[in-house]
Amino acid sequence: MQAQRGFTLVEILVAIAIFSLIAAASTAVLTNVIAASEQSSQSIERLQSLQRAMMVIERDLLQAVNRAPRIGGVDNNTTVFFGGAGEMQSTHDGVSFVRNGWQNPMWLLPRSNMQGVAYRLNSDNVLERLHTLFVDNDLGIDPIVRPLLTGVTDLNIEFMVAINSRNEISWDESYKGTKVPKGIAIEITTKEFGVIRREFALLDPPAVPAPEASS
Repeated sequence: MQAQRGFTLVEILVAIAIFSLIAAASTAVLTNVIAASEQSSQSIERLQSLQRAMMVIERDLLQAVNRAPRIGGVDNNTTVFFGGAGEMQSTHDGVSFVRNGWQNPMWLLPRSNMQGVAYRLNSDNVLERLHTLFVDNDLGIDPIVRPLLTGVTDLNIEFMVAINSRNEISWDESYKGTKVPKGIAIEITTKEFGVIRREFALLDPPAVPAPEASS
């Protein structure tokens, strides 16, 4: 009867080496898959943040009204829309205006359904939305600041205005007027997505008079 032959030491070492190579290759593949999955999740999260920011901006702009806010307790004459470099202490462009449609069901809250809003880019590359609880603020009342999007390297805002009676238009880098401009373009630059440009056509809403100051 022939005796069964076992594995030699060399064969065992070769087998261990093969299994080690397979394990190392599998670990590298798994590591790459996990890293790609994390990068994909981060990209999706950033894209969702960008989409949310654009939705907020669009909602505000499409409800802009011809209403001159009283800033710091001082009447602002008839200027309803401000925009340009350094507006609202922005490191790049900024814009401020009054919007309608701020929900106040059954007028239960002690405020108007209008809201003063502004957008700016701070020194930490964060796009911020500012708003006030009351359209006509008293002196010393600071706006509420909400971080909207991080990692923004540039904020460029252009304003569409009519240049003649034939409604020919131009895009200006700054705006200060008694009416909402005919349109506005927002360019947001980030490292992940580059330059994102959205253009919004704005209607010419009727003027909303400011309340008379109490004597």
